[in-house]
Amino acid sequence: MYSEKVMEHFRNPRNVGEIEDASGVGEVGNPVCGDMMTFYVKVENGILADVKFKTFGCGAAIAVSSMVSEMAKGKTIEEAMKISNADVAKELGGLPPNKMHCSNLGADALHKAIENYLAKQPGAEKKDCHCPYCDTPVEGGAICTPCKTNGHQ
Repeated sequence: MYSEKVMEHFRNPRNVGEIEDASGVGEVGNPVCGDMMTFYVKVENGILADVKFKTFGCGAAIAVSSMVSEMAKGKTIEEAMKISNADVAKELGGLPPNKMHCSNLGADALHKAIENYLAKQPGAEKKDCHCPYCDTPVEGGAICTPCKTNGHQ
């Protein structure tokens, strides 16, 4: 049974879409349940000025993505990086135990988008990453060109 808040965010998700000139992009997926989430962040002066998402998945995944975007918008990078799966589930009024993984995915996708932004900053340490799907080398959390996934691993 879903809370009324979960149902509201599922029926009327906030911040759906993508940011064309995003400062950072993060994508996560769970092949077991089929949920895929991509988060886009626009950072201005250390603040998440805009947060959008595109999610393919169940109602809980959509509600989680909507809630994460609401929770993160207007926060500093540091504050947004502290958003946890427990925080998301609490804000939604709880999730059934078999849907708690969705809250992990939402927080992880947001954190990956922020990490992608940070990796692009001058002086950022470049990480040797490989796409988890096709093993193509990708630069520090960038999107894999051949398969269009987030290559940060």
